[in-house]
Amino acid sequence: MSAPSIQRPPAEVRYQAELARLIAQDTAPRPPGWRLSLQAVRSFLCGDKKLGIEAKFVGNQGLVERAMVSLATQRGLLLIGEPGTAKSMLSELLAAAISGDSSLVIQGGAATGEEQIKYGWNYALLLNEGPTTRALVPGPVYAGMAAGKLVRFEEITRCPSEVQDALLSILSDRVLAIPELGDVPEASLLARAGFNVIATANTRDRGVNDMSAALKRRFNFETVHPIGDFATELALVERQSAAMLEASGVPRSVPRDVLEVLVTTFRDLRGSGGEASAMDRLNTIMSTAEAVSVAHAAGIRGHYLRGGDASPADIVESLAGVAVKDNSQDLQRVRRYLEQKVKDRKGSAWKALYEARHLLDG
Repeated sequence: MSAPSIQRPPAEVRYQAELARLIAQDTAPRPPGWRLSLQAVRSFLCGDKKLGIEAKFVGNQGLVERAMVSLATQRGLLLIGEPGTAKSMLSELLAAAISGDSSLVIQGGAATGEEQIKYGWNYALLLNEGPTTRALVPGPVYAGMAAGKLVRFEEITRCPSEVQDALLSILSDRVLAIPELGDVPEASLLARAGFNVIATANTRDRGVNDMSAALKRRFNFETVHPIGDFATELALVERQSAAMLEASGVPRSVPRDVLEVLVTTFRDLRGSGGEASAMDRLNTIMSTAEAVSVAHAAGIRGHYLRGGDASPADIVESLAGVAVKDNSQDLQRVRRYLEQKVKDRKGSAWKALYEARHLLDG
């Protein structure tokens, strides 16, 4: 029996061949501690046809360049945007290209404590030996400072403000104090070249635990916007859903006309399209990431339930779980959209979507 496959390998594993090719051909100057030059990192994220590097981040190249410059300085980088705008993916790709390791991650939340950021203790060793470096359990920041790697802090504003402020001295002095070790050299960990912090924050969560002014001064802020162009968004949904379906054992992609209906519907319901009125726009974020998830689910339904392709009816079946969330009015808006905006649209896929509208009630 073959070993089970990994559901989602980290970026440095998924793109190992591309990273190796870039490292071998990269002759441009590199910031201290970086595995690649800024030009090579940009090629890795934005694509380079000459080198056979696919584009992985669909967005403003200027944003990528500013993000890299921030990380080459001694200021952290904070990526802000609506949910589903690929902030986490961008931070993962940057860490994979710059450090060769995207695994040093802090997941922000109400229960996140300083020990999950800095370091903790092996309590069996702590009781037997007292506080020693052997009993210390490195957290992501400790590991990143010691190895000179980037640390990713996801949803930083979900953490209590006092926990966020644990980064203040680290980002300003590049020193992590370990007072439990006493008066020994190991009680101060000095950051190696290459260390920095990439944080992300959803615009809807920024007021939950707002960052202190002191911490804000230690970050450069960059806003990641939703994809503005229909064709670009469609290509992204097509590419990513196809990859996810292949990983799920589905040998077929979602048909192009079904994907066009899906992406158009999402853009309309979030207000990016031209057909939906302000009355139709949902409170739920109908993001590109959610569109990919719906395309993936539709492909799963078509293949495993019917042995065929995904259909517009599969989209309707999946929309309720995406749209309703905790707001029942959103489901009513989706119903109204299908009844009023979809009815007269041309094409068999749109007709099938309209005819499947009753599935929202199931």
